[in-house]
Amino acid sequence: MSSLRDAALQLTGVLESLGIAYAIGGSFASSVHGIARPTQDLDVIAAILPGHVPALVAALDKAFYVDSEMMRQALRERRAFNVIHFKTGLKVDVFPVDSHLLGAEQIRRCRPAQSSILGGAPASFPVISAEDTILVKLRWYRDGGESSERQWNDLRNILKIQSALDLEYLTGWAGKLEVSDLLTRLMDENTKQGGAPDDHA
Repeated sequence: MSSLRDAALQLTGVLESLGIAYAIGGSFASSVHGIARPTQDLDVIAAILPGHVPALVAALDKAFYVDSEMMRQALRERRAFNVIHFKTGLKVDVFPVDSHLLGAEQIRRCRPAQSSILGGAPASFPVISAEDTILVKLRWYRDGGESSERQWNDLRNILKIQSALDLEYLTGWAGKLEVSDLLTRLMDENTKQGGAPDDHA
């Protein structure tokens, strides 16, 4: 019987076989860097080009719902598209690397991480860094009207666990992403709770 873990490994195996650089972010990354919570979805940042689409569709078509025209349109418009695993319902939102100002950095700075968040035996996936996870989630929190308690809790939990964040990198990119005020609020809240991270930059 297929599991979420198997579905994720099938997808990432296809990306690797096609030479497409990628990293996993979203709630998967915040669970790796913070406190784990269940997820039925994956967010993947990937260096997909229009020329990859035919081979990607051919490789995924039997196991995943894929739409080649949706992929091409998403690539043209620099926005995410999704693929859905038939047997498990795992939904994967795929973000082209140029859909986000931080996209290339997320892939460049990712590191392999063992995780059992998707169930079954732990599996290794390339996961975006703690700093990039914080920055992306701060931007999502802002874009969502600063109303998602789940996003903010994910951010709190990363700071509770991570004690050696690169503060220079965080503050520099927070300015570029226009979330400096949210980062300050998050760090101040963490300091008041006695969990201020050390700068290793």
